[in-house]
Amino acid sequence: MARFLHVADIHLGFDRYNNRVRSQDFFYAFYDLLQRYAVDEQVDFVIIVGDLFEHRTIQPSTLNQAQYCLRLLQQANIPVIAIEGNHDNRPYGTKTSWLRYLAEWGLLIFLEPGDNSDGEPLLPPWNAEDNRGCYIDLDCDVRVIGSYWYGAMAPQAIEQMAGAIQQLPTGPSQTVMLFHHGLEGHVSRYAGALRYEELLPLRHAGVDYLALGHIHKSYSVENWLFNPGSIEVNSIEESRYERGVYLVELVNNQVTAQLCQDYQQRSVVRLQLKLSGKELVNEVETAAYDCVQAAIASQSLIPTEQPIVELRISGTVGFEPLDLNTKALQQQLKDACGALIFLLRYDVDPLTYQSPLSDGEDRYYIEEEIYRDIVASHSAYRNHTQTLAQGLISLKDSYLQNQPEPELYEIVGQLLETTSKGTQDDS
Repeated sequence: MARFLHVADIHLGFDRYNNRVRSQDFFYAFYDLLQRYAVDEQVDFVIIVGDLFEHRTIQPSTLNQAQYCLRLLQQANIPVIAIEGNHDNRPYGTKTSWLRYLAEWGLLIFLEPGDNSDGEPLLPPWNAEDNRGCYIDLDCDVRVIGSYWYGAMAPQAIEQMAGAIQQLPTGPSQTVMLFHHGLEGHVSRYAGALRYEELLPLRHAGVDYLALGHIHKSYSVENWLFNPGSIEVNSIEESRYERGVYLVELVNNQVTAQLCQDYQQRSVVRLQLKLSGKELVNEVETAAYDCVQAAIASQSLIPTEQPIVELRISGTVGFEPLDLNTKALQQQLKDACGALIFLLRYDVDPLTYQSPLSDGEDRYYIEEEIYRDIVASHSAYRNHTQTLAQGLISLKDSYLQNQPEPELYEIVGQLLETTSKGTQDDS
């Protein structure tokens, strides 16, 4: 029996939202899950199926995080086997990468296909002296095979890899393959995913467990193909995905995989506020604050955890959308709920009116209806549409009659005074 931990899409050095604490979350999650599900469970080995790092070029602190985590496994005598993903693959034309650096320091086994242009076989065996190779045979009766990030060339590469696997010398009775690609149908609007049928040559070649990465969502197919998802949320949209790591037992070519999620992760809370168009600016601000407070009261949002919070405000507004100071509101809400990161999504449409007009209506009536629609679209003046519409027509007529400016200002003053008095009476 072999037991191993399948991890993918770790993304050390994550820098979205420009928040240092958030970057550290990925390190803490990685270290905690290794302690819980590798060291404490005494697995035979750990596989990292691409994207150990967020970027090809990394900061010294990010390299330190990787070394710290890998030394935990080294001290427990648990080998780590890794391949590159699209985030951390070596730049075209170069022969080194940070994964290869870690391999040369003995912190992991970095698998990659051979260079055919240099006459190397496609699947050379792992050589401990120069820390290179594409497959390794472990004492727990498992052969582990690596691969590249192939991009659009993946279907052709699969055919070549399958053929090469069948030509390998006899070894362990069970085979695990690492392949950093996504499967079609698991994330909408994802281009470049493979169809299941395109992966089947690997199964026919004898792969018992196909370990995937790349897509940050957990899924499995026919107890053969497994993707654990990312270890942490890389974007707010991903918070709805199930994700984690797989703790796997491989016995007589039969797979038992348990998705493990109980390790340190930052909570994400998504809230929604739908506007009807009747609210004033200050009422929208109050409603947003009430929405956050309701989440705190229900304990779906716990300030002491410093969660990541998103509030999406949608619908229609009866004022100019820019009248709402979203930057100030976002900061106020962030302070109110103790969020590490507070994202305010303000996606609204201005309220519009369009009164039906019959053929043959006179000009004055048409003008009045147009003014009424304009005024009614603003919630602060909606109760005075008739007064304001007639006043605006009067102002326009006076201007066209070349009335002096003082008289025009007087009309405006009377209109504002009447409206102001009416607003006070309404309140």
